[in-house]
Amino acid sequence: MARERDLLSTEIVNRGIESSGPNAGSLTFSVRVRRRLPDFLQSVNLKYVRLGYHYLINHAIYLATIPVLVLVFSAEVGSLSREELWRKLWEDARYDLATVLAFFGVLVFTLSVYFMSRPRSIYLVDFACYKPHDDLKVTKDQFIDMARRTGKFDEASLEFQKRILHSSGIGDETYIPKAIMAQENCATMKEGRAEASTVMFGALDELFEKTRIRPKDVGVLVVNCSIFNPTPSLSAMIINHYKMRGNILSYNLGGMGCSAGIIAMDLARDMLQANPNSYAVVVSTEMVGYNWYSGKDRSMLIPNCFFRMGCSAILMSNRRRDYTRSKYRLEHIVRTHKGADDRSFRCIYQEEDEEKHKGLKVSKDLVEIGGEALKANITTLGPLVLPFSEQLLFFATLVWGGGGHPYIPDYKLAFEHFCVHAASKTVLDELQRNLELSDENVEASRMTLHRFGNTSSSSIWYELAYLEAKEKVRRGDRVWQLSFGSGFKCNSVVWKAMRRVKKPARNPWLDCLDRYPFQA
Repeated sequence: MARERDLLSTEIVNRGIESSGPNAGSLTFSVRVRRRLPDFLQSVNLKYVRLGYHYLINHAIYLATIPVLVLVFSAEVGSLSREELWRKLWEDARYDLATVLAFFGVLVFTLSVYFMSRPRSIYLVDFACYKPHDDLKVTKDQFIDMARRTGKFDEASLEFQKRILHSSGIGDETYIPKAIMAQENCATMKEGRAEASTVMFGALDELFEKTRIRPKDVGVLVVNCSIFNPTPSLSAMIINHYKMRGNILSYNLGGMGCSAGIIAMDLARDMLQANPNSYAVVVSTEMVGYNWYSGKDRSMLIPNCFFRMGCSAILMSNRRRDYTRSKYRLEHIVRTHKGADDRSFRCIYQEEDEEKHKGLKVSKDLVEIGGEALKANITTLGPLVLPFSEQLLFFATLVWGGGGHPYIPDYKLAFEHFCVHAASKTVLDELQRNLELSDENVEASRMTLHRFGNTSSSSIWYELAYLEAKEKVRRGDRVWQLSFGSGFKCNSVVWKAMRRVKKPARNPWLDCLDRYPFQA
């Protein structure tokens, strides 16, 4: 019972004055009880720590052998002067030429095997985020007024959405498709294709302009959109629009939620590893209108309040000549899937309500389930990115107990920048508290939620665009992009900046940058 109580937080809402009855004139309020993320300090699953170290050993075993070789070599030559060392080498080369040639042969062979077997470096050349036209901009009050005029919602549903909006962390400049506020059905294939064309082609046009590559140069195309999956696919729409080449490797990921953008990058990385000298384009988006819910179920009204128009397009490359012009190098991708658990599987579920209105049903346990997936993901990621001192302290407290409180590493020592999926203000508050992040660490996420809303899988790119617009990214900086979504999944990707990123000429933040960071 005590453990269950620890997972709850309370909040006073709906303050007011009783207008009638025997208590007229007295203060009234109601208390909202929420589930918070599980306290990471109280529960760390050792199997995810082992998984992280397994990744580390598989990809960095040579780090354990290099120090040994250096020590042996130093012991052999450390006592010799420069003249003695040169004379010894000359005499060996003169009287034992076969040994010297064999040594260099083994050295060349070893280096060749190493460089041929190591994974190709994957670069992020550049990316683009679509910024809708101003005529699609809507304030919170306009949103409620327009929803009322459609006649699709009763007053109780409108009041519920109003309360959610005003505590959501979303500002008054987000974007929605015009079809949403029409009295007709907006969840049609025609409207879905129209919205998809607008956001995808808008982002791709900017990407091709920035990178100066032709659409026919793209060898791999990966598109992810969770809700809208027409036939022909969204990837086929892009290939048709840009007249891409016939042997392009194209993939369309559907139904994978807000974390699908990192899954798409993982697939693009695998394709680039198998296809040398190639470009890969990843398009991440969501169709807001196609999933609009017009019923009365409150758990299905929540997505209406948060999701907004958005799309990102990124260009990845494995070409060595792109080293000098690329912005980032891909370091790690770690994926966590909790779908084997029924509760996790159904926490975000697309279905019809009692009146046959289609929508996304969000479980009240979402924050708790997301916290469990996040805990597993960051525990796996830790051994790959944390300094040795942090890993040593963490491992020691796991082995010796740590007084019942495992040491949670300081991830601020591993990353300079954090791009956490801008799902909601509540989720960001809990993440900041549990990971002990500063206000500056979550600034990009909070500002993205305020300016653009929850744009699903593309939100982590609007956050990186914010950091670039503020010119915060320096050479060598490490960027952690973290997203989570239905399934239930939590995914991480780590980038390392190849150079100092100056303020881009095209960026969705440029017209409002002076107003941010926004102080609530």
